[in-house]
Amino acid sequence: MQISHGLRGGRTVVSVHNGATIVTHGRGGYVQRAYVTRGGRAYYSRTFYAGGVYHVGIYRGYGWGGHMYYGFYPGVWYHPGFYGWGWHPWGAPVAWGIGAWGWGGAPWWGFYGGWWNPYPVYAAPYYWLTDYLISQQLQAAYAARADANADAMAADAAASGDSGGGGGDAAPVASGPVALTPEVKEAIAQEVKAQLAAQQTQAADQGDAQAAPAAAAAPATASNTPPPALDPSQRTFVVDTGVTVVANGQECALSSGDVITRLTDTPDADNNVNASVSATKKGDCASGQTVAVKVDDLQEMYNHFAENITNGMGELAKKQGTGGMPAAPDTGTQPGAVPPPQPDTTAAAALQQQQQQADQTESQVKQEAASPGGGTQ
Repeated sequence: MQISHGLRGGRTVVSVHNGATIVTHGRGGYVQRAYVTRGGRAYYSRTFYAGGVYHVGIYRGYGWGGHMYYGFYPGVWYHPGFYGWGWHPWGAPVAWGIGAWGWGGAPWWGFYGGWWNPYPVYAAPYYWLTDYLISQQLQAAYAARADANADAMAADAAASGDSGGGGGDAAPVASGPVALTPEVKEAIAQEVKAQLAAQQTQAADQGDAQAAPAAAAAPATASNTPPPALDPSQRTFVVDTGVTVVANGQECALSSGDVITRLTDTPDADNNVNASVSATKKGDCASGQTVAVKVDDLQEMYNHFAENITNGMGELAKKQGTGGMPAAPDTGTQPGAVPPPQPDTTAAAALQQQQQQADQTESQVKQEAASPGGGTQ
């Protein structure tokens, strides 16, 4: 069992039992198990559980440099034309205000009012998806702050341009400078655009494989494929949850919604790569610092980003053709190479048990440290 505490609160516990990886953080977590193998590629199921709700995802295994990584894989794909629509400009910009987003009155929106400016209009779907992704991250950050430490929320509010720290009224769009600069936000938008273009190609491959499996090209094996987090074309990452990194030999924190840019492609002996902090909140690593971040953490940022794009495309599919948004081409779906698994309904009990074991372990360690001679070895 590995127990780690974030510098700004929160605890993550990881263990492996009978081939299942169990990860708890906050009030939820996930259980990962081997699922299926297709064309030499290993796929894993992850059952997430939080707040009484299950959801399950598929992750592809990447054996690279003597280490295993796990990359998000959509269980269902849209037809290629919808992805193409997503990364090409609309004929005319689309206005989509706070009312259309449904953010008005949300505590997180007032709390992070000074963090970023939503676009006043959207020139293309991928810009709409960019604000969707950022809003999802900040909602997660707000929930994590409430979960981990109420005092940390007050400290974060000062960095976010809000004096009350989460009132119910909608905050106006900031007219002055915001922490997430237009340049950094554009870098996020370009990553969204690039992923949609890649998914358009992948979706076409899914269709080809379904139509003529025997003619499909042989896939690369997991052992010679680096994880998406190390793809040279993937540089900008939005932090998904609190992580600890190292800057100039000192630990510092990154929290959900912070943005980093990967600088190096090859992990060092400690499985770290270097990244530059592009946008950050007060109390986190300073903007402009170069930090060492674990590839595992970087991969989880990528996974959350990719999953949010999939979810955002689902929202676009519902909203296209309404509220002044142009209609999209065929938004139908097609099965992928790996069918979605069923949720592991034992996950809730496994996560609860792990939390209890972690509590007991930490209590025991504190008792031993407090006992005579407990800290001398």
